[in-house]
Amino acid sequence: MKEAIIFENVTKTYPYYGYVTAGFKNFILHLPKAIKNTKKRFVALDEVSFKVYKGECVGVIGKNGAGKSTLLGLAAGVLKPDKGRVITKGRVSPLLELGAGFHPELTGRENIILNGVLLGMTKREVEKKMDQIVEFSELEEFIDQPLRTYSSGMVARLGFSIIAHLDPDILLVDEILAVGDIDFQKKCMDKIMNFRKDGVTILLVSHNLEQVKKLCDRAIWIDQRKIKAIGDPDEVCKAYSSLLACV
Repeated sequence: MKEAIIFENVTKTYPYYGYVTAGFKNFILHLPKAIKNTKKRFVALDEVSFKVYKGECVGVIGKNGAGKSTLLGLAAGVLKPDKGRVITKGRVSPLLELGAGFHPELTGRENIILNGVLLGMTKREVEKKMDQIVEFSELEEFIDQPLRTYSSGMVARLGFSIIAHLDPDILLVDEILAVGDIDFQKKCMDKIMNFRKDGVTILLVSHNLEQVKKLCDRAIWIDQRKIKAIGDPDEVCKAYSSLLACV
């Protein structure tokens, strides 16, 4: 099988900024120690290696802070590893934060064009799909109103609707399948299933283990910034659930 995503011994770290986050005055008063602290690094992922094959759906599970979202950020290319390599083969569409890149003073329709272009489509491609995007969002009544008048749920629906009409080779999904009411959530799930049928490669982060077992071919369990297990979703989710039950 052909690889779509490759992680080779990937390590990602972030600097500690304890005195900076404690306030500027505190930072100045403790300047020597503060400067020293910025040299310390927090390890978000440690020597992580795996492959996702073309057309495969792989779920990533683990506790908060385990490194799941960092993993997706690296796959999306918005983060760079400190060590190792991340390779993606194909057009990547990230569903990491719905509504990111929207402008509150622009209308819903204008934000569709803006966000679509930011995600790699041409303006003409976005305009051709405009009616489909608006219909899917179920926001026809509000689409020509400024985004600042939208609720957070409406913004998320608009964001998902744009992503749903891209033509990705690789789809990165981070806990966004709980958008809107139950009917719209089903609509989102059906769209993800259609992506699967069309052979789109999917890397999915979720705390919903039933969702992972239903959607995924394999699961990756991240624990303490390392891969704890990788394999059959039922088996990996069962092992993870057993650990949570013991905590």
